[in-house]
Amino acid sequence: MEEEKTSKNKEPLPGRMEVLRDLPGDIMKSLTKEEIQAFLFEEVWPVSLSHKLERYMA
Repeated sequence: MEEEKTSKNKEPLPGRMEVLRDLPGDIMKSLTKEEIQAFLFEEVWPVSLSHKLERYMA
């Protein structure tokens, strides 16, 4: 099952890598590895990630 999840998430969602690269340094430094993975591969983000990006997305 874990292998299936890994192969499914091989490529980031369209546009996510570009947006991640454009995030301000202070926001990037505050993100955990898990939050970065969620940002790139998940449709629904953890609450912690949403809170950290609120200011940037407003």
